[in-house]
Amino acid sequence: MPAASRRRRYPSDTSVAEWALLEPLLPVPACRTKTGGHPEKWPRREIVDGIRYIVDNGAKWRALPADFPPWETVYGFFWRWNRAGVVTYIRDQLRRRIRTDKGRCPHPVTLIVDSQSVKGASTVGRNSRGYDAAKKINGRKRHITVDTLGLPVMITVTPADIQDRDAARDVFWRLRLTQPQITQIWADRGYAGELVDWARDRLWLTLRIVSRPKGTKGFVVLPRRWKVERTIGWCMNARRNARDYERLPQHSEAHLNWALITTMTRRLTRKKPRTNWTKKVGPAG
Repeated sequence: MPAASRRRRYPSDTSVAEWALLEPLLPVPACRTKTGGHPEKWPRREIVDGIRYIVDNGAKWRALPADFPPWETVYGFFWRWNRAGVVTYIRDQLRRRIRTDKGRCPHPVTLIVDSQSVKGASTVGRNSRGYDAAKKINGRKRHITVDTLGLPVMITVTPADIQDRDAARDVFWRLRLTQPQITQIWADRGYAGELVDWARDRLWLTLRIVSRPKGTKGFVVLPRRWKVERTIGWCMNARRNARDYERLPQHSEAHLNWALITTMTRRLTRKKPRTNWTKKVGPAG
């Protein structure tokens, strides 16, 4: 494999510690497998840095700076890794690492779900966009499921006119297949109604609804729900996610996952603050 030669200069670039976390989670290069293949021309770290640059800065693929590998190469890895499930695998492994470091079970049993409607750019086709009458937004809707730490478990993108209850049936079904240990899910009133009985009878899931206190106006921090709202805020810190520009909903999901992967790698590698605060006391006390 060629050695990395590009100088790290952008805030989105991986640190040495971050790359030590990500590199073992990437697929083995074809040249190292039994079937063989050509050695990769560009270092994997530069590919990941290019993807993170696009997600963090919201640039077009063709506007990728010249010190990165060619945009076609970076986009090709972005497309192949997402299609092969590599991106979701990295996300899940990092989530389990953080939960383990916190003394939690690596597999969560309680989840929180919420949705967010965002405007769709002109590149979003009619067949994958819709109008959310409640939010007055023409575009797509992101259905994000997190654990009790706010770490992502599943992300699904649908047209914005899909009701939360309808999309939740597919989301909950996939969660039951991929996360069989789940016992309960917290949600807002948009998921109330027949969905509660359906989740209990069909999937043996307890769906709990968190309602706003009566008489409250404006923004209110609600128990448990604030954690998924915070995760949505983490996604929006990446400018590529401020609006949906992707022709394929799967690529929208990939950009959201990459934004949260960056959040988790930085959380795992940041220097912990000193906890031993010792103050020297002089003779006067």
